[in-house]
Amino acid sequence: MVSPLNNTGTQVTEFLMICFPGMQDTQHWLSVVLAPLLVLALGANVVLLFTIHQDTSLHEPMFYLLAILSVLDVILCLTVIPKVLLIFWFNMKPISFVGCFLQMFIMNTFLPMESSTFLVMAYDRYVAICHPLRYPSIITEQFVINAAIFIVFRNLLATLPTPVLAARLNYCASNVVENCICANISVAKLSCGDIHLNKLYQFVSVWCLLGSDLVLILLSYCFILRVVMCQQSGGTVTKALSTCGSHLILILFFYTLLLVFIFTNKAGKKIPSEVPILLNVLHHLIPPALNPIVYGVRTQEIKQGIIKLFKH
Repeated sequence: MVSPLNNTGTQVTEFLMICFPGMQDTQHWLSVVLAPLLVLALGANVVLLFTIHQDTSLHEPMFYLLAILSVLDVILCLTVIPKVLLIFWFNMKPISFVGCFLQMFIMNTFLPMESSTFLVMAYDRYVAICHPLRYPSIITEQFVINAAIFIVFRNLLATLPTPVLAARLNYCASNVVENCICANISVAKLSCGDIHLNKLYQFVSVWCLLGSDLVLILLSYCFILRVVMCQQSGGTVTKALSTCGSHLILILFFYTLLLVFIFTNKAGKKIPSEVPILLNVLHHLIPPALNPIVYGVRTQEIKQGIIKLFKH
């Protein structure tokens, strides 16, 4: 599918999202999986947020951080998946110029925010296990407020140039985006200008933000593991590992899926183009569906709060 725009120099005012270039006749069947996952992700996160809001016993820093994670999950879901489903169900491929770069901004900003939230949660677990006596004085409500400010401004300032650099390019060629979402390079490569700076900035910002988060998370768990292994009591070790279990499961899933997406995207023609596109879509859907379920199943306080919520 080629847009007729642009051998005349006419400027692009909208983009056409074709999702999976080699699956145009069958891609709508993916909605059978995506739609239930979207309902699950939104429903589970809303229940979790309402439970934390209603149950005063959950008004603690650890659960406030979990609430921040849920809010980010909901925003990422609603930014990407509804548009994908509209393309599949109603062939609504056009997206406005402004809408495309707004979606790009939200994706590029809120995904690193989620990574930063995992980092703060790892620090919370580090203090709880390595410095338990100091935990109440360090991890306070003010700490959560400061952490939220850090999460927002650090990632906002670092990722804002990505959509700005893409939006300032001259789009006078095809307006057909071979993707389900307005990913930076998928859109920028449609321009008539040089996009080397766009590629370089995205590479540096992604690895600096997500890479530094992952290194610090791993470092915090090395300290946690060292302390746990030094404990004499088996019960203490089990309890300490249990408090970190949910967090570790979600971190491993989040970063594993993200790294697989990055490496398949870099593989180029060795891997069908549909694979990284699908992984990118799933990365905006599976972690948001998984996060509240894992915490709800593995965290006793949340499980009891949800039971009380439905009883009343």
